[in-house]
Amino acid sequence: MPDTPDTPASSVVAAPGESSLPCVMVFNASDPSGAGGLSADITAMSSASAHVLPVVTGAYVRDTSDIHDHIAFDEEAVADQARCALEDMPVQAFKVGFVGSPENLSAIAEITTDYAEVPVITYMPDLSWWDEVAIETYLDACAELLLPQTTVLVGNHSTLCRWLLPEWEGDRPPSPREVARAAAVHGVPYTLVTGFNAADQYLESHLATPETVLATARYERFEATFTGAGDTLSAALCALIAGGTDLQAACAEALTYLDQCLDAGFQPGMGHAVPDRMFWAHEDDGTEEESASDNTLDADDFPLDTTRH
Repeated sequence: MPDTPDTPASSVVAAPGESSLPCVMVFNASDPSGAGGLSADITAMSSASAHVLPVVTGAYVRDTSDIHDHIAFDEEAVADQARCALEDMPVQAFKVGFVGSPENLSAIAEITTDYAEVPVITYMPDLSWWDEVAIETYLDACAELLLPQTTVLVGNHSTLCRWLLPEWEGDRPPSPREVARAAAVHGVPYTLVTGFNAADQYLESHLATPETVLATARYERFEATFTGAGDTLSAALCALIAGGTDLQAACAEALTYLDQCLDAGFQPGMGHAVPDRMFWAHEDDGTEEESASDNTLDADDFPLDTTRH
């Protein structure tokens, strides 16, 4: 029989509430394609050294090309999942993705209100696949119920403009500050605007408030069309904030992480490409001898501290 270790397990395992990993609760839909939804949240947050508490709010009927339908859970099922976990584990951040119904938004807003000191990252995806009346009802409920609880709103420039500035009549598209100003009307202090068209070959992301742009990142356009990028970015941002990283640094790291996920992306089916959120875990191509001689990971090679676990 193998020797038993001299150190008791109680001295190795952290006591409840003293875990080395921050806990993050995520409200999102299950995505059977693995491109977005809870699949993206769990892998991206795990890459950022967070323990994920995933609350299933419904399920997509989708593939890598299109969303064909969505089946929402009722609000009691969503609230029961969250309350049970929250009574057991302290959380350092909430992330809210697409939750399927105004009723679910209301239940989640009640929960985040009860934990007012915990930051909330809200991601608004493109809902153009959905019924127009359902979109309008959902967005109105989100603006009224959830945005007042939101710390950082994350979304693509065109998506946020259609939602928050539907009557914009300017000769130019709204700037990130103008989008942030529209979000602030509903109580949002920070807005991360992605996919801003800076030039033909570049896209920009801006962390903005109504008063100023706090950070800007510019990236070359990818030739491929991706599904799941927004969930990946918002999940990484949420996990980094939960781990104690300040907002500007967390945005920079999350954007760098997303860029590398897209650079390593792949096409699992006949539709769009998917970010490789575990790119850092793959061995480099090379001989077995090279792999054996270089068996350590350099944390400086990665945008996130993903090597310690």
